[in-house]
Amino acid sequence: MIVARTRASLRDARARLPGTVGVVPTMGALHEGHRALLRTARRRERSVVATLFVNRTQFNDPADYAAYPRDEGEDLAAFEACGVDLVFAPPVSEMYPNGFGTRIDPGPIAAELEGARRPGHFAGVATVVAKLFNLTRPTRAYFGQKDWQQTRVIARMVEDLNLPIDPVIVPTVRNPDGLALSSRNVRLTPDQRQAATALWRGLASARDAWDDDERSPAALAELVRTTIRAEPLAKLEYAEVRHALTLEPVGRARPPLVIAVAADIGGIGLIDNVVLGDGLVDDGGA
Repeated sequence: MIVARTRASLRDARARLPGTVGVVPTMGALHEGHRALLRTARRRERSVVATLFVNRTQFNDPADYAAYPRDEGEDLAAFEACGVDLVFAPPVSEMYPNGFGTRIDPGPIAAELEGARRPGHFAGVATVVAKLFNLTRPTRAYFGQKDWQQTRVIARMVEDLNLPIDPVIVPTVRNPDGLALSSRNVRLTPDQRQAATALWRGLASARDAWDDDERSPAALAELVRTTIRAEPLAKLEYAEVRHALTLEPVGRARPPLVIAVAADIGGIGLIDNVVLGDGLVDDGGA
């Protein structure tokens, strides 16, 4: 496995990769969800590139950026165990040299939900992902379902800017109690960790109601809200039913849909979702 630290060394190593190339952008603190992305890319591609960069421009809270867990040695070992061919792990100066001033405006799809809760977040995401795409030149890029709005922002950017890349969405990986794996989970106390399961319990209740033919977006969203509000350690940020591709509000629940939720647990923001509709998530990703 090659580890490139500069754009020049990445360019040289990338030129030697054979066949189709899959890229898995990460900020490190790898868990089984990241490994699912890497394994999916490894099965589908001739070559696999991973990126390791904690992108400061997508953090609207400097304290959140400082607290983000970092263990490069452990992350590199995980990349190698998953069969990654090339890792791009640049310093900040390589990604944002002096004088850097360009940002991508992702438009209306980034304005609500996480966009409203974290102003500027998706501009930072879109900008760094566009840079990583340009540097790694992948055939396909692999992202997790848990960050559903992020996947839609990236898909919109790829389409609007005519980027020759196919995004692949891999299903959310969960703990046995349903909590979606997240790098932020390690910051939860045991009590907060238990409280965080309210997100999945709420989503599961809405999914069960959907399976029982509930088609009111308001009713489905209220099931999620009620579950989270019943948890004393959880502060509900939003629970919404939206069109899965455009993220626009819907008057009646018809696929494709996403039920998206965010909550604050002990000052740590957690998100999760359920996607309703066929073909939106790669079935071979689990």
